[in-house]
Amino acid sequence: MPHVDTAPITREFIAELPKTDLHVHLDGSLRLSTLIELAREHRVEMPSYTEGGLRETVFKDRYASLGEYLKGFQYTVAALQTTEALERAAAELAEDNQREGVRYLEVRFAPQLHVHPGLDAVQAIAAVDRGLRRARDDFNRRPAIVAGTEPPFEYGIICCAMRMFTAGFSQYYATLFAAHPYARPKELYAMASVELARAAVTARDLHGLQVVGFDLAGEEAGYPAGDHKQAYDYAHRHFLKKTVHAGEAYGPESIFQAITDLHADRIGHGTYLLEPDAIRDEDIADREHYVDRLGNYIADRRITLEVCLTSNLQTNPHLGSLEEHTFRKLRAQRLSTTLCTDNRLMSNTTVTDELLLACTHLGLDRHDLKSVIIYGFKRSFFAGSYQRKRQYVRQVIDHYEAVERRLNPTS
Repeated sequence: MPHVDTAPITREFIAELPKTDLHVHLDGSLRLSTLIELAREHRVEMPSYTEGGLRETVFKDRYASLGEYLKGFQYTVAALQTTEALERAAAELAEDNQREGVRYLEVRFAPQLHVHPGLDAVQAIAAVDRGLRRARDDFNRRPAIVAGTEPPFEYGIICCAMRMFTAGFSQYYATLFAAHPYARPKELYAMASVELARAAVTARDLHGLQVVGFDLAGEEAGYPAGDHKQAYDYAHRHFLKKTVHAGEAYGPESIFQAITDLHADRIGHGTYLLEPDAIRDEDIADREHYVDRLGNYIADRRITLEVCLTSNLQTNPHLGSLEEHTFRKLRAQRLSTTLCTDNRLMSNTTVTDELLLACTHLGLDRHDLKSVIIYGFKRSFFAGSYQRKRQYVRQVIDHYEAVERRLNPTS
């Protein structure tokens, strides 16, 4: 009979494993101490200037609504309005991930939230790239990495467009509204997305920045992904990989639009992919059939779902506990899934925490744990060539198995 590994999955074991985070927002993942320091420096008004006070008033363990969850971004974005602040936040985020064994990190942020006179989108991207590059280079000087016995730390940047915004989101958006007073809001949303797609490609191709993907974030209901088709077509034509926030707080039809109109290579969240009751489109008569076909299509093409357990629990108050999350069903359908943090600060979580939650509450065993982690590397938007990526994934698998042998010799 084949050996069945029944050794418990501990926090220590997970922390030692090489991991990825493919869905983490820079402005949702600041260190609280850094946020307080930057807020004081840039005179950002906050309800408290102590870590305890902010945990009590803004960054909670549980939120009453998505709106309450998003409240914290008004403070973090306001504190990240200089290149120095962006660079620092990016470097610290990489360092925090490195400390818990993350070897590949894709940081996403919305550059247009930081644009103002003297700071354009490409400059904002460059600041984030400098911070990540510095942290990467420092980490990769370690003897085991130089010797090639461990995989190096690598990173990528994903530029986020917004499904919707108002003039109050940033000075860039205020200027856009002022310049086009007679345009419909949805026209401005599309216009901003196209401009960002061009900036992302320019940052990569003309400035050598490690931009690997394009994303669409924000409220799904009432703001369809199809409005941003021109921006995604531009990204697609320039070989920029694509992910879309979809199925986070809306039904499967939102995911369908992401993979058809926007050519999505991955889906951010995808929580309601297999939930027929979440469908809102009245033209879909056979809902069970629809989700079955959609789920099979995504599974067959290995379109990976970037699942964020803690964040989903916090932004969907109707979920009474983690056991009600759809992750178990997604895994049962053999969908490609990887676990991510979304926002380390807002959700007070780490990659290790998310993986341990799945093992403890959602039945992830050692075989599934390895599958989820390795798929993170395989389905990453790795900046190098395909051959280099294959070599890197092989390094990761070898290191993973070395950790298994060291911490669990009987496996």
